[in-house]
Amino acid sequence: MANQSMARPTGVTILAVLAAIGGVFALFGGLLAVTVGGIVGAAGGGLLGGLVGIFGLLLLVLGVVELAFAYGAWTLKPWAWTLGIIAAVFGLALAVLNVLGGADLGSQIISIAINGIILYYLYTPQVKAAFGRA
Repeated sequence: MANQSMARPTGVTILAVLAAIGGVFALFGGLLAVTVGGIVGAAGGGLLGGLVGIFGLLLLVLGVVELAFAYGAWTLKPWAWTLGIIAAVFGLALAVLNVLGGADLGSQIISIAINGIILYYLYTPQVKAAFGRA
């Protein structure tokens, strides 16, 4: 169980706020993509509409995960630490796959750096202790 008497580290507060903002944007983007996918599919672009719809569903799932992490980090729930680690590793893997797929190296390096910093930060003793993972 997380140490509820311990103050939430500032970095965890920042991660929680950014995750909440990202989660809301992902939900809106997912809803938009699902809607556009449906419209494109209905207009005769079946495969393209389906792909856009699937992308939208993935964005919706990402939004829910980000909001769950935001809540868990804000309240220092022990499961949020694990969710943060999983999300950062997923972000690293996705950036590496994007580079291998030919995406812009500069933006992917930024993504790799941010996810690496998040991983490092979540593994610091103070943050692990705040989440009850000492």
